[in-house]
Amino acid sequence: MKIKAAVLNKANSDLDLEEIVLDEPKSNEVLIKMVSSGICHSDIEFQNGGFPIQLPVILGHEGAGIVEKVGPNVTYFKKGDHVVVGFAYDGSCRFCRSGLPGSCVNFNKLNTSGGPMLDGTYRLHKQNGQNVGVFFGQSSFGDHIVANVNNLVKVPDNLDLRLAGPLGCGYMTGAGTVLNALKPEINSNLAVLGTGSVGLAAIMGAAVSSCKHVIAVDKNDMRLETAKEFGATETINNTKEDLIDRLNEIVGHEGLNYVIDTTGEPDVMKQGLTALTIKGEFAVVAMGTKMIEKLSPMIDILAASKSITGIIEGDSIPQEFIPKMIDLYQAGRFPIDKIVKFYKPEEINQAINDSVAGSTIKPIIVFDDQYK
Repeated sequence: MKIKAAVLNKANSDLDLEEIVLDEPKSNEVLIKMVSSGICHSDIEFQNGGFPIQLPVILGHEGAGIVEKVGPNVTYFKKGDHVVVGFAYDGSCRFCRSGLPGSCVNFNKLNTSGGPMLDGTYRLHKQNGQNVGVFFGQSSFGDHIVANVNNLVKVPDNLDLRLAGPLGCGYMTGAGTVLNALKPEINSNLAVLGTGSVGLAAIMGAAVSSCKHVIAVDKNDMRLETAKEFGATETINNTKEDLIDRLNEIVGHEGLNYVIDTTGEPDVMKQGLTALTIKGEFAVVAMGTKMIEKLSPMIDILAASKSITGIIEGDSIPQEFIPKMIDLYQAGRFPIDKIVKFYKPEEINQAINDSVAGSTIKPIIVFDDQYK
């Protein structure tokens, strides 16, 4: 079938809205009519050439839509099901089997290479027959996609699918880092560096965990105000205040037990690591290419028994964790509707620019303007 999708043909360039050929779903795959797709920091990093990827490729990995057709051997999903589409994993490696699909040994191959699907073949093609790579096993920047059942999470029919896509990555990464990976003790102190959608989700998770101090750090005052609505107890604009001094003023001799970095900015990360107390944990979730060149393993880590951990997709099992986030949203404890702005497919490059500029926290492309 022919679909409309935003294609990355050349690194560090705008996406091109093109007519693409999409093959029928194969074994254990599903055809989905997309309602929406969030735009994530990771999409922008790959668009800008920060990481190598096979081109051409259709980016997007925070999709939500309605099942139109199921392939052979699909039993759990049926036509009409509402789904959120998350990351790809093989489901058979030792990490997948132990409940850590985000650590799948084939994660990079299936999600970030821009190559074929799980079975080694392509579903997306240009009009001239050229293969187009898939991103995160879904490529949600299109009005229809084919995805493996491992990518899919069935969601309630009454959930607004225009809001739901980011549950499959950004929100899951932030909230999952707190609730699944760090699991902070009651009355512990936690800081989140960066208050984009991932950082705000982490703040929500910390608030649910009953942390004593949940400190939001950012250079954007608008986002810091939003962080208060998500559960931040204090906020710091690190361009106006000394970050270390202000953190020490807030937590005193107790220090910070946890720091989550969503910025990927070396100077900010270094300060957050310095502010940790003895045995503190520093969680890196940002996809960035910059390195902390002045990090001293002896002074910054060993001397105070601190730890640095990379956390992928919030250590989440999507089929279990996404429903939990939906419950929190429907209970009014996860106000994701307050941080989104909707864009049309032809506005996707403007949406990306608004995200980079910080004027929109979570841009979402809506493909089906008839959806209610």
